[in-house]
Amino acid sequence: MRKFTVRVNGKSYQVEVEEGPAGAPAARFRGPAPEVPDLASAPTPTGASPVGGKLTSPMPGTIIEVKVKEGETVEQGQVLLILEAMKMENEIPAPAGGRIASIAVEDGSVVSSGDLLLVIE
Repeated sequence: MRKFTVRVNGKSYQVEVEEGPAGAPAARFRGPAPEVPDLASAPTPTGASPVGGKLTSPMPGTIIEVKVKEGETVEQGQVLLILEAMKMENEIPAPAGGRIASIAVEDGSVVSSGDLLLVIE
């Protein structure tokens, strides 16, 4: 059995590692229980970054559905697009309320991180 000190987020923890069957290591945790963040009270990420009314893709993926049309008025937080990335469907909400001035993508469009999705006025 070997003992290690592991530092996570500024806190030190004692860990004992022993050889398990077929040489697979088995770890045992020693030390204070780590703090678990309260995810219910954490701020929700917007999923995209607005720059001057421009909404850009937060990650590479495929546009599954455009849920708005040009000229439509939207409210902050309203889902504008569904972006599939790594087999996950991500809702892209409006960072602010306004009118959809233009849409740069359509259903099935492949986008890279930072690509223009739409413009809100």
